[in-house]
Amino acid sequence: MLRSKTFLKKTRAGGVVKIVREHYLRDDIGCGAPACSACGGAHAGPALELQPRDQASSLCPWPHYLLPDTNVLLHQIDVLEHPAIRNVIVLQTVMQEVRNRSAPIYKRIRDVTNNQEKHFYTFTNEHHKETYIEQEQGENANDRNDRAIRVAAKWYNEHLKRVAADSQLQVILITNDRKNKEKAVQEGIPAFTCEEYVKSLTANPELIDRLAYLSDEMNEIESGKIIFSEHLPLSKLQQGIKSGSYLQGTFRASRENYLEATVWIHGDKEEEKEILIQGIKHLNRAVHEDIVAVELLPRSQWVAPSSVVLDDEGQNEDDVEKDEERELLLKTAVSEKMLRPTGRVVGIIKRNWRPYCGMLSKSDIKESRRHLFTPADKRIPRIRIETRQASALEGRRIIVAIDGWPRNSRYPNGHFVKNLGDVGEKETETEVLLLEHDVPHQPFSQAVLSFLPRMPWSITEEDMKNREDLRHLCVCSVDPPGCTDIDDALHCRELSNGNLEVGVHIADVSHFIRPGNALDQESARRGTTVYLCEKRIDMVPELLSSNLCSLRSNVDRLLLRTRKHR
Repeated sequence: MLRSKTFLKKTRAGGVVKIVREHYLRDDIGCGAPACSACGGAHAGPALELQPRDQASSLCPWPHYLLPDTNVLLHQIDVLEHPAIRNVIVLQTVMQEVRNRSAPIYKRIRDVTNNQEKHFYTFTNEHHKETYIEQEQGENANDRNDRAIRVAAKWYNEHLKRVAADSQLQVILITNDRKNKEKAVQEGIPAFTCEEYVKSLTANPELIDRLAYLSDEMNEIESGKIIFSEHLPLSKLQQGIKSGSYLQGTFRASRENYLEATVWIHGDKEEEKEILIQGIKHLNRAVHEDIVAVELLPRSQWVAPSSVVLDDEGQNEDDVEKDEERELLLKTAVSEKMLRPTGRVVGIIKRNWRPYCGMLSKSDIKESRRHLFTPADKRIPRIRIETRQASALEGRRIIVAIDGWPRNSRYPNGHFVKNLGDVGEKETETEVLLLEHDVPHQPFSQAVLSFLPRMPWSITEEDMKNREDLRHLCVCSVDPPGCTDIDDALHCRELSNGNLEVGVHIADVSHFIRPGNALDQESARRGTTVYLCEKRIDMVPELLSSNLCSLRSNVDRLLLRTRKHR
């Protein structure tokens, strides 16, 4: 089935062109439920379970699949990655929105959908003739997508009733949008917020700690005192940057002084400059590596970089007054030449938050549910989290994600993500090291491994057609004894004219990795093999690095063009 839309567009030259957009709809897209007679078992990738395991939900005691909307996928990915969450339907509409708004989250959800044990199924609702909808007049794109999600959820429930009339199997819409939830309920779709559903999973109470509370009101501190000035909206920031009132740059916090930071202004190399930020109020809730807008202060308020080392030892919101007292230590008498351009953060253009490794602060750990988390990276501020397993997390490395930073809180709010292990253990500290330096170290996915050659593998006559046979040469490796990934070697021989010929031989990895496939993309993402004490993080799977692309003795191997020097 073909749907097309025609419209006219004016070109820069003043002409008019006719544009036709075609949208193909199909009736052979599977629902993902195995043994579905209506779909004929047609589905792509991992399928849902025929009989979903009982997740002991007090809200949904019957067998069910979950269908989250875009905001749940974007902000509650830590919940969805938990082993207890299974049988999730991810709509094409939702995946497209996530891809446009957050590449890291899109990558994580793609990894989850490729996990056979999780039973996540991607349903292409935008090309299914019964679930595709067009945008109505006066309807914005967000409302249209919300309606498309509700249409797909309603279709699933009606579809499952038709194929299994005697089954109680249902699809539950998970949305944190109040209006979207109300409309879903009115249309007869079972719908709950992510918090409601997670709290109903009585067998997995630890999942509550993974919930991200996006509204600052949900995590307000007891004191209502406003500490920071309000961030300007993005539209005003862009106008200010364009007019020159504000400067855009990358926020870089200091390791030695939590009350000081610099902002590297973006622009041409000749125009690059550094703006100094001093004082907790001037830092205004910016976190290391955020893209911020700064306002340059008058020259009379410029200061010099401080040589004082200050660690944040505060435990409560009242320590803001102590911070202001400490700021006086930074302002010492200096010469005019030592002063640097000084500014204040007026808005956040792009947050670059990531999961952070660290420990819970040692203060009343067993008596409270709210705690301060101290990151391993001193450039990151402490984070307030709420957890019910603080006693079990004492003395352990954990991962925490930031949810938001209200104006009346000295610290950002966050939530617990993962327990890494005991402090001081080799495996735990190695994991922290890799995570903090953003080294990809997860096992290669099945999508990547599927592009490896099948074993046993050997060089064929076809492979030899356009290659030079160098097996008559004496070639030696330059790698140390015991090395398993021997990817380069040398040969040296005397020529008839008395010169010496030196050849450099490099293993031909490109014979096994074709451009653009999953193996190529994963190798490019890793960039290099990382060597640690007693451990190695391979750039390519071991079958290639330590076998087929390793120049072992007396084993035929393929090489790139050999460079010879005479």
